[in-house]
Amino acid sequence: MSHIASSPPVRAATRTVYVGPVPVGGGHPVVVQSMTNTDTRDVEATLQQIYRLAEAGCEIVRVAVPDAAAVQALEALRPRTPLPVIADIHFDWRLAVAAVQAGADGIRINPGNIGGRDRLARVVDAARARGVPIRIGVNAGSLEKDILERHGRPSAEALVESALRNVALVREMGYENLKISLKSSDVRTTVAAYRRLAREVDFPLHLGVTEAGGLIAGTVKSSVALGALLMEGIGDTLRVSLTRDPVEEVQVAYEILRAAGLRNRGPEIISCPTCGRCEIDLFSIAAEVERRARRIPHPIKLAVMGCVVNGPGEARHADLGLAGGKGVGLIFKGSKILKKVPEDRLLDTFWAEVERLVAALPAGGAE
Repeated sequence: MSHIASSPPVRAATRTVYVGPVPVGGGHPVVVQSMTNTDTRDVEATLQQIYRLAEAGCEIVRVAVPDAAAVQALEALRPRTPLPVIADIHFDWRLAVAAVQAGADGIRINPGNIGGRDRLARVVDAARARGVPIRIGVNAGSLEKDILERHGRPSAEALVESALRNVALVREMGYENLKISLKSSDVRTTVAAYRRLAREVDFPLHLGVTEAGGLIAGTVKSSVALGALLMEGIGDTLRVSLTRDPVEEVQVAYEILRAAGLRNRGPEIISCPTCGRCEIDLFSIAAEVERRARRIPHPIKLAVMGCVVNGPGEARHADLGLAGGKGVGLIFKGSKILKKVPEDRLLDTFWAEVERLVAALPAGGAE
């Protein structure tokens, strides 16, 4: 039931690194990541959120490790998590080493703020001993002072210079199990930086727009920046940063990948914006269909339409659809009307048909 585009973008050639069992780069599917927003030191709350993320399709999760107590929590939760865990480290090299020893499947550091070459070497040695990949995460808000002074602002050129400097440092230490990210809250800077870097290195690139904002602004900024790069074949893994429940980050990420023709996980829901002909509470119905659909991994297409006159015709390519009228609604499959039901039974009757459809599909949900 895949409706994915037949000609996906040609991916840029990059190396493959493994975060736990998950391959990143090397032509493998673009990997969806998110980050917990719980206090990592609260092991049960963090695990609960990780399980919710896994159910939504998240494939790698990052957790903040701000102190030694968070390292201890990481050691406790790592054997119980369904996802590979990346430890997010800032400033303290000792936390990076301890996180690797505690079982982190990867670490994210900014070598420029980890405390100098000798301390960075200790982090690299710890990663090498465990075969753990390092993400060199360059952020517009924390560029090295000399680079910022030279460029005058956190431009794309400044971000790339910082990344290349830090990559060279780690490579001089004989370690190349690396990923790279260049993050800015500015869309044009983000796109320009990744384009430049993709011409310079073959390490896997982690995409993201940092501090993108809430649901609407963050989705738009991430979609424009990440969509542009993915359509050019740039990017091996991504995180959509939203000031929201991180489960919503995963949902937006998969919609970006679907729109780019790269992955097709979960239902695609098409719904009309409503007009004066709509005589049912379509907003509430569409929202509830979206909520229930989050648990379905199969790439089916569902239509939620407000008009019984045009609805079935406009959504004839859907696997299942509903269309409302005054006090009644239709449930249809393709161009065939299956049922006509009262409005107060429309949603539940429609969802029963969805569950029947999903039950007949192979387990797991193909992409």
